Amino acid sequence: MKNALVVLLLLFFLASCGSQGNKNQVIHIGQMKAFAEMVAADVKPLALSEPMNPAEVDALWETAQEIAQERGVEVFRENELIQTQLFPTDIAKGMEVLIFHKPKALRAYRTLKNTVRGGQNGEAEARAFGRLLGYPPHYINKLMAKQTDFRTLIDFGIQGINIFLYYKDMDRAKAFYQETLGLQIISDYGFAATVKVTDDSWLTLVDANLGRHKADEPKTVAIALLTNHLSEWYAYLQKEGIPIKYEYKPKENNAHDGFVAIDPEGYLLEFEMFKQHPENEKLMPLLPRYDATSGATDRWSKDEGFYGTVFWLYYEDMQEAEQFLEEKMGLKQIVDQGWAKVYQVSKTGFIGPVDGRRGMHPFTEKKGTSISFLVEDLEGWYNYVQTHQPFPILQEMYTGKGDRYKAFVGIDPGKYYFEFNRFLNHPDNERILEILKKD
Repeated sequence: MKNALVVLLLLFFLASCGSQGNKNQVIHIGQMKAFAEMVAADVKPLALSEPMNPAEVDALWETAQEIAQERGVEVFRENELIQTQLFPTDIAKGMEVLIFHKPKALRAYRTLKNTVRGGQNGEAEARAFGRLLGYPPHYINKLMAKQTDFRTLIDFGIQGINIFLYYKDMDRAKAFYQETLGLQIISDYGFAATVKVTDDSWLTLVDANLGRHKADEPKTVAIALLTNHLSEWYAYLQKEGIPIKYEYKPKENNAHDGFVAIDPEGYLLEFEMFKQHPENEKLMPLLPRYDATSGATDRWSKDEGFYGTVFWLYYEDMQEAEQFLEEKMGLKQIVDQGWAKVYQVSKTGFIGPVDGRRGMHPFTEKKGTSISFLVEDLEGWYNYVQTHQPFPILQEMYTGKGDRYKAFVGIDPGKYYFEFNRFLNHPDNERILEILKKD
């Protein structure tokens, strides 16, 4: 791959010394070499040249065949490129495209083209074409948003993520998170108190007598608190007599280490550290920037707090969950553990769908939790969801108690309640709004 890119850059440079026609030809050859190598390396099932007029293709055809043969792939001369929602309909009108491919991929392309010709040409066909071109879901989303009114939550701006936990004894819950874990309570409505873990990832403790869920509903969630000080936290929590579900047993070659504690009413808290490992290659560059970010009070030094969270959610159908998070919410997958994934929501807040057959919890119909997304353009997202129905709305837009916030609630494929909200100007929200403004 590196060789192909070097060749491409060199050819671009050499092209600057010739006539315009020669320049274009040299550029096309460089692109073809790079694309053929991507197909050979299975980076892309298909690779398309720039649209060219038939005379240009005539001049390059023999060279294109040689390039394909040298790399063990094939090239097809397409004079009627498939039209989907991925690209403008006139992108190759009156032009030809060279398609570098392996035989099975070309057959898949022709099958899809026949489907489109038969009149079936919506989002599914655009995504199928995008996958044939090797595009990840978030890039397919971006391309479709340019051509259609398709949008995901990402397009409306995510300011942070928050998870609601429900308690019989609110005083005890607040004491645990504020005094034992040393986290700041940044708003307290009486029936609910929001605890800051990081600037854009929070926990909200809710009185189960007044909240959406009850304390006896299955607590089908685990909250990972990311820290580089596992041994210190483990020793401290043992000293404080906090129940430990899974002990701290670090291993040298693990992708992550950690232990699991139990909060006052049974929610699982996973104190976790992701490590340099092939599994974490996309995640690790994101984490060091926030290593010193903490929601902790003066009880802990800034570096001993938490620099991120993962809200682990448990699903019966992982494929359906991934599809929803990627194609409807627009989130980007950054860790693939096989039976568990991690998606980035905010700078330091992540969601982790887990196969309920293998995780710490099984899949359950009811959940003793809700997940909240702080949305910059809440009204725009609400109007889009009403019109396009990417998921069912359980509760229409409403204003929270005392005009503190606006929100609406939907449900995801795993039957988790997803609340989308925006905080309003209110004395109880001063700290929250200050944090959001700083971010």
